Amino acid sequence: MKRRHTFALLTAGTLAGTAIAGAPAVAAPSNSAATGQVVTGGTPLNARSGPSASSPKTGTVPNGSTVSIVCKLAGEFISGTVKNTGYWDRLTDNTYISDAYVQRTGADLPKCTATTSLPAVSGVWMLPVTAGLISGFRTAERPAHDGVDLGAARNTPIRAASAGTVIRVVCNVSRGSCDVDGNRTLSGCGWYAEVQHPGNVVTRYCHMVRRPSVTVSQTVARGSILGYVGTSGSSSGPHLHFEVHAGVPATRDNAISPIAFMKARGLTIR
Repeated sequence: MKRRHTFALLTAGTLAGTAIAGAPAVAAPSNSAATGQVVTGGTPLNARSGPSASSPKTGTVPNGSTVSIVCKLAGEFISGTVKNTGYWDRLTDNTYISDAYVQRTGADLPKCTATTSLPAVSGVWMLPVTAGLISGFRTAERPAHDGVDLGAARNTPIRAASAGTVIRVVCNVSRGSCDVDGNRTLSGCGWYAEVQHPGNVVTRYCHMVRRPSVTVSQTVARGSILGYVGTSGSSSGPHLHFEVHAGVPATRDNAISPIAFMKARGLTIR
């Protein structure tokens, strides 16, 4: 009888020179814990946001692809084409594929810790990326800057800072397309998404590399991937422009400091 496969997930930036559906190929980083080859027998392997087949899917990995693996985590038991195992491999963009479909050689993978390669988390909130502050909220130099700029690399996953509902998915640029790199001669946030959270708090995530991965009215959990860092719109280089608003709709008048907001929740932007 033909074995019924349960597939796992992957997202941008995790393959060593192999394209992921909907994302450009990115070379494997030199500090990867290990590499492995996806073996499914022909069907693309799903990549997921957590170590189970029920976790949200963010992309697919073609059979035969090489992936960069940071660590392994115990999760849903899967009977795969390579082995039967309950371990899942965390890739370099913090997504997971079942180790049941990965052929590896060499030393065994280290086990993931609770914070391995993940943005800081506190209570029901987390930072959307792990990156340093490169421009603050309404500084003397940029008094009209209604958020903070976090210096994450191109194709870094942007995660929902808390659970909520997606209320906007927008291309906002003064001319041209959001599907190309922007520059400072333009105005607008490029590709961006907004999420409404309990208490009518809204978070905004700007300058994505391509159309956000979510749709309007979609419910997202804390940590769900909304899109990927880019430099669309009014931007001089890849980064995440992150805003917090105390009201719906999000306007200039109800923008508040993300630094102060996150600090009150035990999280530090610096």
